[in-house]
Formats: sequence, structure tokens, C-alpha cells
Amino acid sequence: MADFVEKSVNKSAVRDLAVPIPNVEAFDNLIKSIIDDNPFDCIGYVKDGEEMPAVARHREHYTAKVNFVNAGKKVGAVSLQSPTIAAFEANAAAVLANTAIATAMGGEAFRDPVKETYYCQLKCHDLSGDDYYITFTRKAVRISSYQDDSILDAIEDWADLITALD
Repeated sequence: MADFVEKSVNKSAVRDLAVPIPNVEAFDNLIKSIIDDNPFDCIGYVKDGEEMPAVARHREHYTAKVNFVNAGKKVGAVSLQSPTIAAFEANAAAVLANTAIATAMGGEAFRDPVKETYYCQLKCHDLSGDDYYITFTRKAVRISSYQDDSILDAIEDWADLITALD
């Protein structure tokens, strides 16, 4: 019987945030700054004849929460998972303005920003040729599929300088 032979060592690490990222604007600004500034010195590459960016949004989704309240009591709730921030805002606004849903729920619609969630995974291409991922949520940052500890060290050093990532 053949044995499995390890080909590489892919690691992951997580940093739990002391305080959640306060809103989707701050979250998006953080993501945009990484893509624009490339603080980890990633490099672009060519895949199947197509130019690929050094750092790019790989996966993302945003979940809005709308509660329905009657006489100070929560009588219903709606969660709306959306693929982009624009859709997140539009979907939440549509539910807040939808009187048919409010009537069916039996209460007035209010957004619950504290319970909203954000998720964005960045794909980074290291100078070594390896791809790794940095996943951001409101409450944590995860680095995954990296092989070289210098990648973790560089991201950790950068994160130590970002107040929102304490």
C-alpha cells in the first residue's frame, strides 16, 4: 500500500481583534489600502496568459441585519448576505423601506449594525511564487496557506502598526 508523501507545509495563523472593526466603511478602507499600498511586497504574475494582480479580492460577502420592533420588543429579523458592499447597502435600504415586510413582521424596521458581518479574503502572490490568503472579518484576521514564516512576520509587523487590528 502506498503512503502519502507530504509535498509542502501550508500554515495558518489568526489574530482576534480586541475591538471589532466599527463599520463597513472602515473595513473597506482597510482592504483598499492593502490592495493599493501592497504593504507585503507581493508581485503580479501571469496565469494562463492573463496578468494577475499582486493582491486582489478573492472572496467577499457582507451581511446586513434588520430587526423589526413593535412596542420596544423585537418581533422579527432579516439577514441579508450580499456579494459586495454596494449590494449590502442597497439590500439593507430596500428592506428598511419595504412596508409589506414590515407589515408582515408586525413592527418597524431598524438596522442592527452591531450584528452585521463583513468578510473579505485577499489573495496575495509572494515574491517566492507562492500564493497565500489574508482573510478579514470584523473580529479577526487570518493568514492561511503560507509556507515561509517571513510572510507571517511581515503581516504581523504591519498589523501591529494598524490601530484597528489590535
